[in-house]
Amino acid sequence: MIGITNSDLLPFSQFQSNVDTWLRNSILPYYPAARITCITVGAEVTESPGNASALVVPAMHNVLVALKKVGLHKKIKVSSTHSLGVLSRSFPPSAGAFNSSHAFFLKPMLEFLAENQSPFMIDIYPYYAYRDSPNNVSLDYALFESSSEVIDPNTGLLYTNMFDAQIDAIYFALMALNFRTIKVMVTETGWPSKGSSKEKAATPDNAQTYNTNLIRHVINNSGTPAKLGEELDIYIFSLFNENRKPGIESERNWGLFYPDQTSVYNLDFSGKGVLEMPANKNSTSFNGTTWCIASSNASQLDLQNAIDWACGSGNVDCSAIQPSQPCFEPDTLVSHASYAFNSYYQQNGATDVACSFGGTGVKSRQGSKL
Repeated sequence: MIGITNSDLLPFSQFQSNVDTWLRNSILPYYPAARITCITVGAEVTESPGNASALVVPAMHNVLVALKKVGLHKKIKVSSTHSLGVLSRSFPPSAGAFNSSHAFFLKPMLEFLAENQSPFMIDIYPYYAYRDSPNNVSLDYALFESSSEVIDPNTGLLYTNMFDAQIDAIYFALMALNFRTIKVMVTETGWPSKGSSKEKAATPDNAQTYNTNLIRHVINNSGTPAKLGEELDIYIFSLFNENRKPGIESERNWGLFYPDQTSVYNLDFSGKGVLEMPANKNSTSFNGTTWCIASSNASQLDLQNAIDWACGSGNVDCSAIQPSQPCFEPDTLVSHASYAFNSYYQQNGATDVACSFGGTGVKSRQGSKL
């Protein structure tokens, strides 16, 4: 996804030649080797100072014209990203409504999106909902970990996490304006791993939990309560911590990696919810209700035999514990066996039988450390 900055909105909205030149220099030399699927025209313009909003739709039209000239308008979509502040109300989700002060540019933009089958792009951060209103939003609800449900009184729909509720608020806001075919794309979401003294929830464990659960939720294609089974396109923010970014401490700590390319914490992008390695690699943490780990009393021979079976006849994908792969460290039989055991356990219904491994496997509750 390629972004056109807010500072470029004026020249892009005024002259088609500016957009044609930009496309020729910044897109065509790299396409299709770079799999560019979207061009975002402006970023969170309703949050930016000045009157940039009025420039968005004209610039979007010019970008579309430029793409049509080179025959890429059906392969590269044109849209613009928004913060959740574009809504005047988001709870309950069924009452989701766009801020009326943005109507002058939102309606023509939504018409553009519907006509060209482009997505509505939104940046969603349950972290902020919890941080700013901890008395009304539980941490578990923000982290996809809640065992209770929030009921939308208007629809009766049940919500177990803030992420789904915020997305559905967008869908209901779109439907309220009779835009029922536009899909929602989440262009930013994530959780900070470090914050100021007042940001107690900004920790590596919470960041890992949020993104792990997010990935599992998306890959399962479960959709949201209002859009069951609807596929979601999600972009995790962000790849790297931004060590020079101004603002409070959390602003610099949303990344999966430090600027020196070492990992803040690791993620299983397969969505299987298997063993996750924390950044310090001195312990192995488990996220979930129950997990199957290797017994510390098992012999090395028994553990190796159990690993061989799990990764062979047990059909467990053990590529992640191979040398140089994400879960290879710590390089111990106990750690590798725990990965293989839990993978098999989760894939086979998390039953007692699936955690036997000849007596070398033991079940562990959420939060256990090895």
